[in-house]
Amino acid sequence: MPTSHTSETPSVSSSATAVAEALAMPPALQGEPAGERGSRRRGGSSGRAAGGWERIPAPLLCVTAMFLVQSGIALSKPLFGPLGVSGTTFLRLGFAAVILLAATRPKLRDKRPRDLAAAALLGVASASMTFLFAGAVDRLPMGTAATIEFLGPLAVALIFARRASHLLWALLAAAGVALLTLFGEGEGGGSLDPVGLLYAFGAAACYAVYILFTDKVGATFRGFQGLAVSMTVGALALAPFGLGQAWDGLTAPDASPLALLAAVAGVSLLLPVLPYALEMTALRRMPQRVFSVLVSLEPAVSALVGLVVLGQLLGVPQLAGIGCVVAASVGATLAGRR
Repeated sequence: MPTSHTSETPSVSSSATAVAEALAMPPALQGEPAGERGSRRRGGSSGRAAGGWERIPAPLLCVTAMFLVQSGIALSKPLFGPLGVSGTTFLRLGFAAVILLAATRPKLRDKRPRDLAAAALLGVASASMTFLFAGAVDRLPMGTAATIEFLGPLAVALIFARRASHLLWALLAAAGVALLTLFGEGEGGGSLDPVGLLYAFGAAACYAVYILFTDKVGATFRGFQGLAVSMTVGALALAPFGLGQAWDGLTAPDASPLALLAAVAGVSLLLPVLPYALEMTALRRMPQRVFSVLVSLEPAVSALVGLVVLGQLLGVPQLAGIGCVVAASVGATLAGRR
């Protein structure tokens, strides 16, 4: 988990400047990412990357962003005990909203009511997705939860596909989910928590709704201003559910409130602030098709991070299920863009 330093070296200062420049950078002509997590984003290859990151290969930036996202999720799990799932999610979104508002300073006076409404709906969908996925990770292995959640963007891609061959990719994804859910959890084959599965499928549905709004919001707000607005709305939407739980955790007799807040602040940098700066830089230097294929690896990355950080060892059927969903996503992406 990132820790704060009292003094900045030149390299740290350069990295901080790069993050700020990436977040404030104006969008490409077709809009920029605007949601709480990654999606099939539009982006141009024109424009230089922020700071010194232009020397780093764009695919490496994209993969690094995925590892940061999944690491942020894994490192959030230990906070569920003292702060609760809803309390941790609320605080993480709140910290991220403050950071993004300070970095982007969104201008709302020239926005139409329907644009603001779209940003608000995106924030609610994003907050719901984040909370439900956190609940799934609290009860399921990370790789399983991430794979089921990834059915959201895959379903959107398949629904809007115009090729009959996409049915094969849908069947392959369904086979992957069957392997994940029917063969239980890990090598022991224990049954999966049904509530955790409901959380994961709910997160997938919210992910699909999020994708339907993210392009519209990204096209009407400059840079990450739409992300800052939606993140703020999402934090406010979770406040009735998470504020009390977070307060109880921070004020518990054996709690260390400053340490807990510092941990949440560090996790909020891992997800979403730093990953979006990296992805935005990568999108300006690589074709969208390549980016979409790389994003398809996210369930596999989640399984790997779950193994390394949380010690979650999956069995052969679960790994095969993840492989099916990843293959279906890659196949649908490549077939849909020929």
